Amino acid sequence: MKILVIGGGVSGLAAAVHLGRAGHGVTVLERDDTPMPATADEAFEWDRRGAPQVRHSHAFLARLRNLLRDNQPDILDALLAEGATEMRFGDGLPPEMEFTPEPGDEELVMIACRRTTFEWVLRRAALAEPNVTIRTGLAAIALLADAAQRNLTVNGVRLDDGTDLHADLVIAANGRRSEVADWLAGVGARPVNETVEDTGIVYASRFYRLLPDAGLPPRSGPIGGDLGYVKYGTFVGDNRTFSVTLAVPSDDDELRKRLSDPAAFDAAARSLPATAPWLDGRAEPITSEVHLMAGLLNKWSDYVVDGQPTAIGLVPVGDAVVCTNPLYGRGCSTAYWSAHLLAVAIAEHPGDVGAAAVAYDEALRNEIHPWYRSSVEQDREARRVAAAMLAGEDPYGDASDPRAFTRSILRDGLAPALRTDQVVLRAFVRNLNLLSPPDALLTDADFGARVFAVLQTKDQRPPEPSLGPATRADFLAALPAA
Repeated sequence: MKILVIGGGVSGLAAAVHLGRAGHGVTVLERDDTPMPATADEAFEWDRRGAPQVRHSHAFLARLRNLLRDNQPDILDALLAEGATEMRFGDGLPPEMEFTPEPGDEELVMIACRRTTFEWVLRRAALAEPNVTIRTGLAAIALLADAAQRNLTVNGVRLDDGTDLHADLVIAANGRRSEVADWLAGVGARPVNETVEDTGIVYASRFYRLLPDAGLPPRSGPIGGDLGYVKYGTFVGDNRTFSVTLAVPSDDDELRKRLSDPAAFDAAARSLPATAPWLDGRAEPITSEVHLMAGLLNKWSDYVVDGQPTAIGLVPVGDAVVCTNPLYGRGCSTAYWSAHLLAVAIAEHPGDVGAAAVAYDEALRNEIHPWYRSSVEQDREARRVAAAMLAGEDPYGDASDPRAFTRSILRDGLAPALRTDQVVLRAFVRNLNLLSPPDALLTDADFGARVFAVLQTKDQRPPEPSLGPATRADFLAALPAA
């Protein structure tokens, strides 16, 4: 089958590698026309204007690592050879936790890597495939379609230089701002159903590299936290790099402006217990500026409606079909996962792109859509909390509000249990890494019983360690004068 992939990011390259290795002829169209870097550090300077998020923090979860291990082990090996590392469950656990390895722990392995390094290694693998061609500096601007058939069929794309390219299947991998829904409308296809909800955050990231004689801080505590007025996290990269991300409510103009200043950003990170050890003199910045990103959406696009594709011959992958709050670190993992699900559907329905699209849509709904719903629900509550705190109100002031009880469970039950109970931690880490459904923790009776048992002892132990300044005003006071 002849396949065109619009977009050369993670999902597009993943689709190309999967399908090229399955024997299909694949052409990837990438708008950015930049030379292929020679090293991981050169890749960090890659001019990827079509993917502005590449110099923000990224997580490469166990779901993604296991897909590579099971399907493209050579790519996993190449990542490790280029300086990425594996972070295994059981390493760096809290000292008060008794730990006994169990079957299945070998699945709980994340990849520590910069997004640019991951994409560079993935593109290198795609370029090495004899069935894959990557054409850079070319932008698709419209779809080609045959409306004479019973079902409208997409059969190619038109490029910005006026060239028409034909194919048996077009894969939309052109990101969260994909124009494919408009292109489909332009050829008379049925509307794509899109559900969009703002995440309510703006996030800021800065990258650092450890000094030659320095090591990473001990991995025995939290790597992030949520204070309502700011969320934050540390992400280990490849080749002795790491990044810190601070996310603030999108309507908090003051904090957003202050954190865009590198000195204020570093001061903010030093005021937070989980990030302070990383900026204690052991590292130096490798980005001179703070990278900001706004307009972050939770978005789901239905390209199959009432069991029928909006157009035969076109399918989306990655952010073109599902976006979630990047702070949860799921984007690259779900992008690669969606490409894998598409390749499986095509293999199960050889020569029938319509049937493959329907099977792929069903797999997306069963496996990835629940994570979209989870992100939407988490962000709605986070927006409520942030708005109350910005207004100087206590978001949990009403003790009769069930949300106040839920917060107590998280703060006084789950948080301490994660430091002392390996069963709770293991289940939590599996969930974090997309290896169990989003609601798995709520339906796990043993997990719930263990958390509640810890909750009952809250009056017999010291208060929980602080995750940072108690109020937004205290946080602002820790920053240098504007």
